[in-house]
Amino acid sequence: MKTFNYLLTLGLTVSLGLGTFSCSEDRLDVQPKTDLASEVAFDTPSRVLGQVNNMYDYMKAGAFLGGRYQVYGDIRADDFINRTSNLVTGAAVWQHTLTEASQNDVINLWGAGYAAINQINVFLAGVAANSSKFSAAPFPADYTTTVNGYVAEGRMLRALAYYSLLQYYARPYTDGNGSKPGLPLRLQAETELGNNDLARSTVAQVYDQILSDLQFAEANLPLSNSASNVFRAHRNAAIALRTRVLLSMARYADVVTEANKLVPATAPFKAPTGVAHELNSSLAAVFAPTPGGTEMILAFPFTTQDQPGTQNQLAFYYLPNAQGGGQEYSLNPAGVIANTGFKATDARLATLVTRVSNVPYLRKYTNGALAANPYTDAAPVIRYAEVLLNLAEALARTQGVTSTRALELLNAVRTRSGSDAYTAASFTSTFSIIDAILLERRLEFLGEGLRNNDLMRLQLPIPAKSTVSAVQPSATLYIWPIPSTELQTNTLITRN
Repeated sequence: MKTFNYLLTLGLTVSLGLGTFSCSEDRLDVQPKTDLASEVAFDTPSRVLGQVNNMYDYMKAGAFLGGRYQVYGDIRADDFINRTSNLVTGAAVWQHTLTEASQNDVINLWGAGYAAINQINVFLAGVAANSSKFSAAPFPADYTTTVNGYVAEGRMLRALAYYSLLQYYARPYTDGNGSKPGLPLRLQAETELGNNDLARSTVAQVYDQILSDLQFAEANLPLSNSASNVFRAHRNAAIALRTRVLLSMARYADVVTEANKLVPATAPFKAPTGVAHELNSSLAAVFAPTPGGTEMILAFPFTTQDQPGTQNQLAFYYLPNAQGGGQEYSLNPAGVIANTGFKATDARLATLVTRVSNVPYLRKYTNGALAANPYTDAAPVIRYAEVLLNLAEALARTQGVTSTRALELLNAVRTRSGSDAYTAASFTSTFSIIDAILLERRLEFLGEGLRNNDLMRLQLPIPAKSTVSAVQPSATLYIWPIPSTELQTNTLITRN
């Protein structure tokens, strides 16, 4: 089906609420008290802005990019150990035992992703249908530019949603140059029951749409957006996301072109236009309740009145019980934290790893149940550190081991946390510097959900861990099954 059934009421009402998916929330009410009829939902600037906020609200659903997506991206691989065997919190993802009927992950992630996409499509259609209103009172004289920026935010969020779903439910772009079955590419606002049947576009066609949305977003997003420039999309956010997308397509020369818009030719590395993104001297500060500095390019925020929902919170998954977490996953002592290429005093090991009874846990998200504001850690989407490493890898792949800039970018991320810098003599081949960049990514983005993306784009085996065997790229389990809910309601869908 297109989305969860409750979203099929969106044509009757346009939600302006700011709640997220949770175990207690009831969205079956056809017209909740926080909703406005669609006929008047675009009548004032505040109502339009409320709908913009609602797009973000759906994106940061706990079942999607508000927590679960990031968790799944790491626990599929070998840097975490499952401690509870709880199917609700990803045990089947960790074990690679998912089926089409796996409700907590396969079904819910798909549903939440398409829920967000449909909410965005409803907004975009509403803007188009009401465009004549925006040139007269009560809208200010320059409102057309403002609303065009809102449309750009919607299109960037839609690109992020489709990219995120591709990483689980479709073969990598590099497998057949995007020719394999991708996702149903839903670009129409669904406001009533029906219209479920839609065949899967190819992976390449979905990526084409993602890049089209991001091109529009870059051209129309403001240079800065809101006080923090972290929780709303702006121009540099669209560029940064495009470097991730192009890296997943192995379009390395294009990654260099895009990243060069944000990264100067030489250190110090700081975005020259738009938001002045740069590495924060303290990685821990980047993950404070209010992210410090300008390293975090986009994240989804939460408050005590607006949490990601029960068993979706990042701190719940990773913190030990003694520090207010659910102790669902500890760090694999034989994983990346055991690599001797990093100094023991590296902040990513010394500050962001905590031990209880000598068992290591990730402490990147600190607002557990014992915090003053429980479970309000922002869910990260993309950081400047990723842009630097995306560029470093692309340079290494296009220019080889002699790329001094690739080495400088790698060292900028590495030395920020206290590990020793590499030298040109550290690498004897292109493969060796690329391996070092990939290793750096594992530690730098631990718990942020990027590990699965890297394995998929490079068609690497999902490594073995504990009692769980490796999954080869040719195996059926390498990507997730299409959910049974979609198979039951979409007669044109095909299985993975």
